[in-house]
Parts: sequence; structure tokens; C-alpha cells
Amino acid sequence: MDGELEGKAHEMESPVLQGQEDTLEATGEDGLWESFQLLQMDVDFEHKDREGLSTSSTAWCSKNVQRKQRHWEKIVAAKKSKRKQEKERRKANRAENPGIYPQHSKRFLRALTKGKLLEAKHSGPRLCVDLSMTHHMTKKELSRLAGQIRRLYGSNRKADRPFWIYLTGFATDSPLYKECLRMNDGFSTYLLDITEEDCFSFFPLETLVYLTPDSEHALEEIDLNKVYILGGLVDESIQKDLGTQQKQEERASAS
Repeated sequence: MDGELEGKAHEMESPVLQGQEDTLEATGEDGLWESFQLLQMDVDFEHKDREGLSTSSTAWCSKNVQRKQRHWEKIVAAKKSKRKQEKERRKANRAENPGIYPQHSKRFLRALTKGKLLEAKHSGPRLCVDLSMTHHMTKKELSRLAGQIRRLYGSNRKADRPFWIYLTGFATDSPLYKECLRMNDGFSTYLLDITEEDCFSFFPLETLVYLTPDSEHALEEIDLNKVYILGGLVDESIQKDLGTQQKQEERASAS
């Protein structure tokens, strides 16, 4: 009895399973291929969307870069035009007044400036910047002092009778020296003397004149036998009379 029931059950399940297998066999390859195609389409669409976003972002960046580039090119072109106009103006002035505007090459002018500076080194006048007080200064103050040294050197070079400049108390491994190299183009080729010695031991004391705004004496004339000292101190906290105190400690005269 049980055997007959199992046989009937097996006979009933077999057609159903067989029908499912036939359906899979009929649609298997085509159905799988269609599914893969749909999946591939989804992947393609996602990839294209990402490419579109990337392309639009790149295009926006490119436009921004191009705008900045055009702005910079306009600035450079304006500077070139201005230099050209200035050059033509100087040329016209020289043509109208050949005696007042003599034409010299840059090499000649550099040699002339160098000759004046070397003459000052041997016969005076001499100017010393005392940098022995830089340990009182902050990094910001050191940067300002480096800029002042550059302006002092540039103005002195243009003078008809320049000073020979000494930078004393100035170590080549100091923060100030590194700041001068960073801020001042060609600083290592400046025509001046640098020494780690302080000015009071480098020069005879009787030749020193310490220039300070705290002095009661005004400087009215330049003595070629004297060395005039500027205190290399940028002090935003205003340490009043610091230069005068140092001068008094070393017993140098002041103006």
C-alpha cells in the first residue's frame, strides 16, 4: 500500500519537474544573455554618467585656469608695453639733449658703480651696520631688517659718492643671513664686507661714530677717517636707548 502511494507521488512530481527543466532549457541561454545585456547596459550607463561628471568638472577647471592665464597674459603684456614706452621716452630725451642724457651700456654703468664702491672701500667714507643685536628680534623683525639692508645697499649704489658698507656681528649661519638670501636676489654677490666680529673689536674705537636717534649731537659733515655705525635693530616693542646703551658700554662717540 505504501509502495503504491510513493509511486503515485513520484509520478505526480515528475511531470512538474520535467516541465520546469524544459522551460529552463528553452529559455536558458536566451534568458541569461538578455540578463547579461541588461546588466551590461546598467554598467555602461553608470560608467558614462561618471565620465560625464569627470568631463564637466575638468572643463570647469580648464575654464578657470584659462581665465587666470588670460588675466596674467594681459598683465605681462601691459608691463612690456609700459617698458617699451619708457624706453622710447628715454631714447627721445637723449636725442633731444645728448649732453644731459649720455647713453651708456649697462656693462659700463655696472663697472662705474663698482669703481665708486671700491674707491670708498680704500679711501672712505665707510658705513657699518651693527647686527650684534639681532638676538633681540623676532622672525618678522628679521625679515623687515633684511628688507632694509636691501634698500640701503640699493640706495648706496646709486649715490654719486657711496659709502663702503660693513655688516658686523653677522654670522653666515644666522637666521638673518638666511633671510637675506631668501628675500634679496644676488645678496651673496653684494659688494660689501661681512664679518662675525662686532664693530667695536673690528674697528679702532677712536674711529667709530654710532648713529642713533637718541643722541643729542647732530651729524653735519662726513669725516672720511671715521666709521659711521647704524644699529641693525628693528624693534616693534620699542626698547628705547638700546643702541645708546651699547655705545656707552663700548665708549664710542655718538651722533
